[in-house]
Amino acid sequence: MSAETADLTARPKPGLFILVAMSALGPMALNIFIPSMPGLRVALGTDYATTQLTLTLYLASMAVSQLFVGPISDRYGRRPVVLAGTAMFIVASLFCAFAVTIEQLIIGRILQATGACAGIALSRAIVRDIYSRDKAASLIGYVTMAMAIAPMVSPVIGGLLDQLAGWRTGFYLVAGIGLLVLGLAFGQLHETHHNRSNGNALGQLFGSVPVLLREPVFVGYALNSALTSACFFAFIAGAPFLVTEAMHLTPADYGFYFIMISLGYMLGNFISGRFSARVGSNPLLIIGNMLAITGLVLLCLLAWYGVAGPLSIFLPMSIIAISNGLTIPNATASAISVRPEIAGAGAGLTGFLQIGLGAIATLLVGAMHDGTSMPMISVMVAGGVGAGLFLALALFASRGRSD
Repeated sequence: MSAETADLTARPKPGLFILVAMSALGPMALNIFIPSMPGLRVALGTDYATTQLTLTLYLASMAVSQLFVGPISDRYGRRPVVLAGTAMFIVASLFCAFAVTIEQLIIGRILQATGACAGIALSRAIVRDIYSRDKAASLIGYVTMAMAIAPMVSPVIGGLLDQLAGWRTGFYLVAGIGLLVLGLAFGQLHETHHNRSNGNALGQLFGSVPVLLREPVFVGYALNSALTSACFFAFIAGAPFLVTEAMHLTPADYGFYFIMISLGYMLGNFISGRFSARVGSNPLLIIGNMLAITGLVLLCLLAWYGVAGPLSIFLPMSIIAISNGLTIPNATASAISVRPEIAGAGAGLTGFLQIGLGAIATLLVGAMHDGTSMPMISVMVAGGVGAGLFLALALFASRGRSD
């Protein structure tokens, strides 16, 4: 064992729980609010398109912010960036709770997402600071599996809170949870990035991104994970309105059916955590993409034959969720591993693509809204096909390459 390896082994490593907690803030804040979106039009006197901006701009802000969070953490360390981001998340959540106009709520959601993105992007970078590609994929799978509990229970809690006490209550709740996470991070999040880059973070951003984008392997893996994520975001943009308006169910009903999707996502991530280090990332990526196509075909067939009811969309999406759990951790770890010396920038750019294409997917679903499931299904199919094509690019370009 070299002196450098021994030194890294001796350094304290953040525990799994704190990585899960800081990663879960963003998905929790995203999903706890979604059941309230249809009713928000009446509460704040707005329309469908403007209401959709509370989701689309949340995702867009999270995407763009990750471009900067990664290089900043490469320069100044992971710990201070996570602490600052979590503090910003708490303040922004309270701002949302006190919003009296849709414009104020949108601003609050943008700031909320900016703070939350630090935990999402840097949890992956922290894992890659410590472990090799396949081991990192395994641990990211376990982190994401545990983290999936947040989006699983958040719609249920959000739907119930909306019915019992109004949509503002969810923001008070996430602000309180953010405060707990900040306390945990302050005490337990040890710094993992010790070989920091020189120069300013903005220069690091403009220097690292072109390097990564010139790597076909990175582009293939990153866009595979991003388009896989876009399928999920297209679903959450269209499903709440289908459930509450076309199927005449309640926000709480949506939350309970959403548990199927979260359980599927947890199963996929469990498989990733269990087998990525044993069989490698690429075999699981191939299986995951094939499973996604299976779910999309089932979704299309049920819509084509006019099968109605919540299970007609939630059952196929549960299959797709399993595939997401197989694909996203392995594609993310593979993308970041292309240039491990700039893992923060790689994690940030990968996160930007994942959330950015997710935001575009929600925007497309909203723009094409016609009261049917077809806009949602069309965007999901495009994402699934694109993900498969970019995986093929990554596999072709990585032949003979070792990590």
